[in-house]
Amino acid sequence: MKNIRLREGKERALQRRHPWIFEGAIQSGRADSGETVRVESAAGAFLAWAAFSPNSSIRLRAWSFDAAERIDAAFFRRRIDAAVAYRTRLPIRSDGVRLIHGEADGLPGLVVDRYGTLLCAQFGATGVERWKPVIADALLAATGCERLYERSDASVRALEGLPSVTGWLRGEGETATVLQEHDWRLHLDVASGHKTGFYLDQRDNRLRFAQAVRQFGVRRVLNCYGYTGGFSVAALMGGAERVVTVDSSAPALQAARDNVALNDLDATRHETRDADVNQTLREALAQGERFDACLLYTSPSPRD
Repeated sequence: MKNIRLREGKERALQRRHPWIFEGAIQSGRADSGETVRVESAAGAFLAWAAFSPNSSIRLRAWSFDAAERIDAAFFRRRIDAAVAYRTRLPIRSDGVRLIHGEADGLPGLVVDRYGTLLCAQFGATGVERWKPVIADALLAATGCERLYERSDASVRALEGLPSVTGWLRGEGETATVLQEHDWRLHLDVASGHKTGFYLDQRDNRLRFAQAVRQFGVRRVLNCYGYTGGFSVAALMGGAERVVTVDSSAPALQAARDNVALNDLDATRHETRDADVNQTLREALAQGERFDACLLYTSPSPRD
């Protein structure tokens, strides 16, 4: 086992159980890409077992802070079993769920979503990349699924010195499927959808929006950057009389129309616009077009 020694005073992050160590904190030691190393303080005291990434500014990602723990196949099976078991206890009204969420589940760089009987994984760091076959087998064993698709095509892979990889890790077949969520269903495709195929993190927000539409009698909804229309379906299910979905992607808008049809909703209540959102808002203002609710999605600026 190779040792990585930190500079004096740089052990505080690991002592607080923060799983990252940046390259500037390292005093000495090197290892192969994804190799597990023993991380120690400047005085030589054990701090953590971690995966080494020679290309990333995040040089170390901690697996465990227990000196007695072995980082082997059994370790990954335990972590995956625990994550899957935890999700089964949550009151989630959907067959789509995030099973593994990276550092939060003690598996830095790994994201795994489940869509019914189909799994989709994203390997974003050298440590999980090195253990990919073991992780793939453990995921199938823990879930009973037979198919696992890989979507390791995020830009963060390049920072880790890893190539973009997509395709079947286990099993084969159609990459498109239908997700059951609350009282509606939604199409998705793990091969072409954003990230791992769908925005599962908005599941509860979609439900709350449907409830708000019903509670406050919202009649007209403008869904900007509407993608495949998850919020548009939620608005229509909540009783909105008219929903306009705006996006600059024609395939996404077709998927939005398909999702409306999938739920047997009246297509005349739903309009799609292949357009720039900012221009659409200016035109709506100029023409006096009004909506009771407007959905906008923004990303935080670097200063936020």
